[in-house]
Amino acid sequence: MDPIKSIENAAALDSPIEKVGGVASKVLPQGPVKDALCGTWLGHPLHPMLTDLPIGFWLGSLVVDVVGGRSGRAAADRLLAIGSLAALPTAASGLSDWIDTYGDERRVGFVHAAGNLAALGLFTGSSLARRRGRRATGFLLSVAGAACVSASGFLGGHLSFRLGAGVDHTRFEHPPEDWTPAMPVAEIQERTPTFAQVNGADVMIYKDADRICAIANRCSHRAGPLHEGTVDGARRTVTCPWHASEFDLDTGAVVRGPAVAGQPVYETRINGDHLEVKAAG
Repeated sequence: MDPIKSIENAAALDSPIEKVGGVASKVLPQGPVKDALCGTWLGHPLHPMLTDLPIGFWLGSLVVDVVGGRSGRAAADRLLAIGSLAALPTAASGLSDWIDTYGDERRVGFVHAAGNLAALGLFTGSSLARRRGRRATGFLLSVAGAACVSASGFLGGHLSFRLGAGVDHTRFEHPPEDWTPAMPVAEIQERTPTFAQVNGADVMIYKDADRICAIANRCSHRAGPLHEGTVDGARRTVTCPWHASEFDLDTGAVVRGPAVAGQPVYETRINGDHLEVKAAG
């Protein structure tokens, strides 16, 4: 069996995942700190950017070990230590993202995190061995750490590019460019989010008095159904029912994370007895 599929289907991981997830959710509850670690302020997931730092420092240290000779030992040791320090915020941002995953994503993410922790342990052990004058042992531990972080990085790539963790879940919808019927006006309830499919795109429609707005219904964060969320009519926002990301109904902008990407919005008009929508220009 494909080893990655084995991880995705490993129900035996669910018990420790549940325990770790429960603790992690208490350590990083919804709020400004979690939003910062997710990258809401950046408009892009933070974790993939941070991973370059520890990996770069660790592998740079290993390269200096090989080509730097005795004169490069101090530089190699410093790079190694800096990489281990950089791993801490990187791990925190990854944990923040992992909390919001489910099923196969959650299992692969758990093994990915375990691999990264093992790599951190190996590189930390390498630093300690070097300080005690056991440079050959330190070098071998760094080689093992590099192998470990490479395997873990493969799982991280699988999470993003095969399982879609962290991608904008509205990206591959294609809003109509021309006015397209969405639903009969008579079916739109006052101050009640309504769901419609328009040319395959999921749309949330909200009417407040004579004002009708339309926004992509699948939350960009984890595809939660916004029409099942909470609308604040006074603030003109909608909150996702899954992870509490909040979006501006009129602009689609992220008001509160953990989402990092805004929601596509639609122009609306009434034509006869139907509401029509098209992508905002």
